[in-house]
Amino acid sequence: MNKRGVLTVISGPSGVGKGTIINRLFELDENLYFSVSATTRKPRAGEIDGVHYSFKTKEEFENDIESGEMLEHASFSGNYYGTPKSAVEEKLSQGKDVVLDIEIQGARNVKKLMPEATLIYILPPSIDELKKRLIGRNTEDKESISRRLHTAYTELHEAPELYDYFIVNDMVDEAAMKIKNIIEGKHYGRTAMQEALKLIIEEAETLA
Repeated sequence: MNKRGVLTVISGPSGVGKGTIINRLFELDENLYFSVSATTRKPRAGEIDGVHYSFKTKEEFENDIESGEMLEHASFSGNYYGTPKSAVEEKLSQGKDVVLDIEIQGARNVKKLMPEATLIYILPPSIDELKKRLIGRNTEDKESISRRLHTAYTELHEAPELYDYFIVNDMVDEAAMKIKNIIEGKHYGRTAMQEALKLIIEEAETLA
C-alpha cells in the first residue's frame, strides 16, 4: 500500500517566477505531480491546453463548480481559476506528491478542505524587482501591471496568517531546493510519528 503523498500549494505575486521555480523543482524530484489548473482566460502565446492550463469556457467552468469537481476556485481579473479535485485525490492516494500553483484565494480554500496541505509563498527580492519582471514579460499593458502590483501589496499583508513557509526567489536553484527539502521533511515527520506510535502500541500490548 502506497503512503499518501504530500500536497503542496505554491503561491506568489504574478511575475515572481513561480513557474521557473516549479520547473526546476520537478527536475530535482521525480515523485512530483503538477496539478494543471483550469481557467477561463485566453491562452497566451506558447501555452498548451492541458499542459500549462486546462482552458475552459465560463459555462464549462461553472458546471464543474456546481458538480463539486473544483477543489478550489477563484476569480481574478474577470476570469475563473480552479483546481480539479479528482486528479489531485487520485495522485495523493497513489503516493505522489502533488504541487498546486494557485493564488491566495484558492490557497485559503484548499487549506479549509485539506488542512494537511503545506502552503508556500514565493517572495520577490523587492517590489522594484517584481515590477521589472512584470514589464520584462511584455505580455501586459501598464494598467494591468499596476493592477498586479496592487494585488501583490494586498497579498503581502494577508499571506503571513495563511502560509506555512516564505521563500525569496533570488536564486532559482536555491528556492527550488528549499521547497524540495520542505516536502521531504513532511514525509520524514509523518514517518517518524507513525513509527513512534507503532512502538508505543507494541509496548502497551506487552504490558496488557
